[in-house]
Amino acid sequence: MKKLLAVVAASTLFLTGCGSVAATDLGAADFQKKASEAGVVVLDVRSAGEFMTGHIANAINIDVEGLTFEGDIAKLDKSATYAVYCHSGRRSGIAVGKMKDAGFKNLFNLTNGIQEWQAAGLPLVNN
Repeated sequence: MKKLLAVVAASTLFLTGCGSVAATDLGAADFQKKASEAGVVVLDVRSAGEFMTGHIANAINIDVEGLTFEGDIAKLDKSATYAVYCHSGRRSGIAVGKMKDAGFKNLFNLTNGIQEWQAAGLPLVNN
């Protein structure tokens, strides 16, 4: 029985680790650097109402909890690099998981969301 459990555990580690793509979690300063790189798409996955109260410059808004999230991300370039954020990091974690499952490879997640961004004194835009 111990051998069987060891084999199952090893297989699980191999299957989940081999070839998997996970988002890289970044703090606010590193996220800001990544978001400012040429070609990086900044993706705000909060609701439209939250987005309108203030968002990171040049961000596009696709609500991860909206009914059209999967269809909306299907229209995006899977080979591009995405810097994804929400309010606290929970929804962006869900979003990058869905994006990974959809075939996206270059994903960066703002660890504690826009709360961390604001705590670091970084700017937001309203438009």
